[in-house]
Amino acid sequence: MLADTDLQGLVRMAREAEDSGFDAVMLSEHVVLGPDAGAAGLMENPRDWAYPGNQDPSTPWPSSLIMLGAIAAVTTRLRLIAGAVIPPLRHPLLLAKELATIDQLSRGRLIVIPTVSWSRDEYTALGIPFAQRGSLLDEHLAAWEQVYAHTPASFDGEHYRFRDVYLEPKAHRPGGPLLWFGGQRLHPALLRRLVRYGHGFNPLGRPQSGELHALRAAMAAANRDPDEMEMVGGIRGRFPSSDAVANLGQAMESLPEQWEQGFTTICVKPAMFINDPRDLPEFCREALRQAASLIGLLDHQDIRRARSDRADCRPLDWMQGN
Repeated sequence: MLADTDLQGLVRMAREAEDSGFDAVMLSEHVVLGPDAGAAGLMENPRDWAYPGNQDPSTPWPSSLIMLGAIAAVTTRLRLIAGAVIPPLRHPLLLAKELATIDQLSRGRLIVIPTVSWSRDEYTALGIPFAQRGSLLDEHLAAWEQVYAHTPASFDGEHYRFRDVYLEPKAHRPGGPLLWFGGQRLHPALLRRLVRYGHGFNPLGRPQSGELHALRAAMAAANRDPDEMEMVGGIRGRFPSSDAVANLGQAMESLPEQWEQGFTTICVKPAMFINDPRDLPEFCREALRQAASLIGLLDHQDIRRARSDRADCRPLDWMQGN
C-alpha cells in the first residue's frame, strides 16, 4: 500500500495503468471532512469503497484537480476523470478556469462528475448553505455553459452573477469537458442534469432496471440518442477478513450482467485486490484479460478500440478508482 502522503506514487501508478492498457483514472474529492464522515460506522476493511458516512474523518483527500494536472503531464492517452467534484463549494468562474486548464494540459482528456455531495459538516466548515446545494450546482452548470461558449460571457442567476468576463484559455474541448453524473438513485434533479448536460451515467451502486428505462425514455424525449450516454458500472470485491484483499475473479462475476445492461465502462479500485503498488501493471493486464474472456472478446485491445452504434457492442473500458 502507498503511504498516505505519497502523491508522486499515485501519479506513477496512473502512468503505469496507462501503459498497461487501462483507459482512465478517476480521483474523487473532499475539501475537508467532519464527524459526519463516519456517522454510519467506519468501513470494516480500509480497501473498500468510500461511501457517505463510512469514512474516518482523518482520511487523506489530496486535491483531485491538482493531482489530475500532474497526471496529465506524464500521460498521453489516459482519460482523466474528476469524480465527485463538488461545485457548490467554489465560485463557478474559479472552478471553470481550473477545469479548462486541466483540459488544455491533457488535450481534451478531462471528464468531470459534478455532484452536490453529502457532508453537511463540509458545507458548514466552508460557510456554504447545505440546503441550497442543488440550486448552486444547477447555476454552476449553466454558468459553465456560458463561459466555455462565449467571450465575453455573462450570467445572471440567483446565487452567481457576472457580466462581460473573459475566461481564457478555454477548455481544449469545445463546450468544455465532458460531464458525467451519478448518485445513489436516479432522482428527478439527477435525471434532468443527465439529459440536459450529461455524456455519461455513473451511478453509485447498481441502478434498478426501471431507472435505466426512465433514463433512456427521457433522453429520447429530449431528442437525444440514448446510446450516446456512456454507462459506467463497477466491480466490488468481497473481503474474507478486515485485513485481506478481495478475489478479482469473484468480483468480476457481475461483469456479463452489467455488459448486457449496457454498462461498458467499468470502474475498479486496485487497492481492493492488491497490497503492493508494484503489482499494479500485472493487475491491470489480468483485469483486462479476465474481462475479455467473460464477455467473449479475444483481445483486450479490441475492447478498448471497438466502436459501434449498438449499445451492447460499445467498448469495455477500465478505470482505476481512487
